[in-house]
Amino acid sequence: MSNHPIVLAISGASGAIYGKEIFDRLHKTGVEINVVITSTAEKIIEHELAIDKSYFEKDGVTIFENSNFDVSIASGSYLTGGMVIAPCSMGCLGRIAGSVSFDLVGRSADVHLKEGRQLILLLRETPLSAIHLENMLKLSRAGATILPAMPSFYNRPQTIDDLAKEIAGKVFDQLGLKQSFAARYNGNE
Repeated sequence: MSNHPIVLAISGASGAIYGKEIFDRLHKTGVEINVVITSTAEKIIEHELAIDKSYFEKDGVTIFENSNFDVSIASGSYLTGGMVIAPCSMGCLGRIAGSVSFDLVGRSADVHLKEGRQLILLLRETPLSAIHLENMLKLSRAGATILPAMPSFYNRPQTIDDLAKEIAGKVFDQLGLKQSFAARYNGNE
């Protein structure tokens, strides 16, 4: 596990609960978090979770404006422990696949790819077109981890929070962070 900050971006797809759950879990570990929230995501967070951007203003957290390129996470010289985009819209996915960095989320993702750092894209849209699938394959080949929000059900989730916790556990596993909050399958014990 790296001692470097984790970049968490929340893009404008439904499923803001995933970004919040990952944020909450990362914050509990004490890891430094760099957060970028798109303007569309701000609206979705308010609608789906009844919170606003100020929720993310906590100790050990730096919030960057998505329009500001003059910040640390826009540079390859700034070391991170990885980047997670949760949720990641198909538009965001497409811009990253095309290396179109018109905002900080795209630029930071591009930096993670070019530097060979962990980039996890938590996709949350369905159905998928052939273009979406091609973009996923392109980014997977470039080194990104494609992690669709597809929770398992062997742990018999009872709430939406249980589903979000399961996905957050998968993200932690990919980042190499210890976690014991998400169930692991142990066969038919």
